[in-house]
Amino acid sequence: MSPEKGIHQYSPGERKSGLRVLLVYTFFMVTGFTMLMPMVAVHYVNDLGMAATLVGVALAVRQITQQGLAIGGGILADLYGTKRMIGLGVTVRAIGFAGLAFADSALPLFIALTVSAVGGALFEAPYQAAIAALTTSSDRTRYYSLSNWVSGVASTVGPLLGAILVGFDFMTVCLVSSALFFLCLVVITRLPVIHTSRESSHVSDNIRLVGQDRRFASLIMLMAGYWVVAVQMGIIIPLQAGISSGSKGGAGIALALSAAITIALQYHLTSRLSRSFSNHAILTAGIVLLSAGMGAIALFQSFSGLLFCVAVISTGAVLVRPTYQAIIADTANPKALGTYLGASSLSLGFGGAIGHITGGALFDVSVESQVPGLPWVTFAVIGLTTAIALHYWVRRAGVTTTAFSDCK
Repeated sequence: MSPEKGIHQYSPGERKSGLRVLLVYTFFMVTGFTMLMPMVAVHYVNDLGMAATLVGVALAVRQITQQGLAIGGGILADLYGTKRMIGLGVTVRAIGFAGLAFADSALPLFIALTVSAVGGALFEAPYQAAIAALTTSSDRTRYYSLSNWVSGVASTVGPLLGAILVGFDFMTVCLVSSALFFLCLVVITRLPVIHTSRESSHVSDNIRLVGQDRRFASLIMLMAGYWVVAVQMGIIIPLQAGISSGSKGGAGIALALSAAITIALQYHLTSRLSRSFSNHAILTAGIVLLSAGMGAIALFQSFSGLLFCVAVISTGAVLVRPTYQAIIADTANPKALGTYLGASSLSLGFGGAIGHITGGALFDVSVESQVPGLPWVTFAVIGLTTAIALHYWVRRAGVTTTAFSDCK
């Protein structure tokens, strides 16, 4: 292993250059993902006639594979460096997405999604660890807000591009998405060499650090409830948008609106609120808002009403994303950043898997039983329960994090 650079040992020039590279990488990575994944449920349910439950299970397998194996990606990043693992991960993801272009039945669908998930497991934790290593506690939340703003721009471009390309065929969407991940491989070559673990540390030591950190473990367990709700933007909301709008393009419009709200609000809203409130308070408020928007879908039948609810959900997500990322990075032990950030993905893995399966199943049941409000009310209750539990956890733990107002 190359000589270690600790989390505070990069020059200002190295930090700025590396963080710029990560922003460019973020744009292409998110564009490639969001142009394809929302189209998966629409294509396999509406075009190929698969049950939403089956597609939900396939998406759940992808989710739990990626997040369940992410700790492995974090461990490998601690051992071999983030740059190498990100490059390997985006290559495997590109192969998986290209495979979707030829998946016309359930088994190839599961295989292609699983391959793409392994790629995500290899690059996600190293990517997050690179951000944590190149930022400091005083500017971390600000950078996460900026990174999420870039993600919002990419999430606007992605679904719109996907909606245009699906007019040709689903294969075209898959192959262009794959090409964007190969482009990420080129971009990441400009990232400086980063090691996220002390030279003398061993894998077992890093895993032990995470395993003994009860505060960290309880936080990621609680946040699984949030992900159960949040992943519905990738399965039943696109399906509902197609029904409400009467066209395939409805899903792209709803997701583009969500991204546009992220662009408009992400940086400035988080900045202003963080001057007066803690990250934990903003996080809890965001989950409440997201849950309320999810439940409100049960009250609307029109496409415009659905878009209003998507706007509320997206505003809640704007509050959650950067604050949760900053809390995780601040809570992680800098001796094993990659392992910690890989372990944090278990929250999305388990919560996302449960969310995809229950989302698809509840959607099918609601259609068959003609109770359209069933999935929306269910997920609203889950989200609000999570927010309440998180509020009491913070009070009992007495946790504080660096305020955004400290950023210069």
